[in-house]
Amino acid sequence: MTREQINILVARGRFLDQCPKPQLIETHISWVILCDCFAYKIKKPIKYSFLDFSTLEKRKEDCEKEVVLNQRLTEDIYIGVLPVKQGANHFSIGDEEGQVIEYAVWMHKMETGRRMDLLLLNNQVSEADITKLAEKIASFHKKATIINQKDIWAVEHQFMDLENEKDYLKNVLDKTDTDLIDRSISTSKKFNHTHQQLLTSRLKAGLIRDVHGDLHTRNIFLLANPQVFDCIEFNEDFRRIDVLNEIAFLCMDLDAFGRKDLSDLFFESYHRLSHNVITDADKQLFIYYKGYRANIRAKVNSLRAQSIQNKKERDYALAEIKKYLHLMEDYLKSI
Repeated sequence: MTREQINILVARGRFLDQCPKPQLIETHISWVILCDCFAYKIKKPIKYSFLDFSTLEKRKEDCEKEVVLNQRLTEDIYIGVLPVKQGANHFSIGDEEGQVIEYAVWMHKMETGRRMDLLLLNNQVSEADITKLAEKIASFHKKATIINQKDIWAVEHQFMDLENEKDYLKNVLDKTDTDLIDRSISTSKKFNHTHQQLLTSRLKAGLIRDVHGDLHTRNIFLLANPQVFDCIEFNEDFRRIDVLNEIAFLCMDLDAFGRKDLSDLFFESYHRLSHNVITDADKQLFIYYKGYRANIRAKVNSLRAQSIQNKKERDYALAEIKKYLHLMEDYLKSI
């Protein structure tokens, strides 16, 4: 679907539930429409180096994959996939009539106020919440499929992908900010080659698993049983990663919120529950992965800044890029 069609769907479309005032949320790869009872997620018809939503068939397949994979860590959120149809004078989701022009992931709408990032802003995340979340993630990782074959240089290559954003960023950020990209890529290369044996040994030890892949606070509802949603379905290589890489994202995110205390608590609780022995080298790798995750957040915000038209939202994305670039450098300075 085009942005114009999405606007029409939100303004006067038909949905499965009563939806007098649908709310549209946009990311760099999708649109999410929130109604009274349900949420509908529609993939943008785009193609990046790391995903391909360029055809209707690919978007449908990805929607189906998203539902199945996310049911591993959620209960009663993901329902299925619905066709988006175009009728004579309207667009609809779930209608019998009309021509199928798109597909949407169909979900139960959750209570937004229980989303972890929003709770953090209001200082409403407790140590008990963190411990309970660590229990869920540790249990999930123990059962997750072990990946026996993996390019140990994959993270280094993905780290270097930030370089592709330099042409845009040098026009919107200070030179002191963009210079961090080259320095960090150089540090990343050195770290990976120095620790090649460690990376290989963790692969052989079965610590590369098919996990969530996008474990940060915006993707977590802190309920009695924490619900961890919106895993990476569009690129299995981003999801089949070292468990340290997985938890590094959440810990980096907590650091970015200024809650290093909760970040450290999650790290300690997770490893107590997972029974992994953490060496000094593993701890260095964990810090490197936090730098890598800050790198990815900088890139995502760069892509977002280039795709949005609202100046206020774009300025926010640019501020986020700067924040994550400097956080990335802080981590890499310590390894």
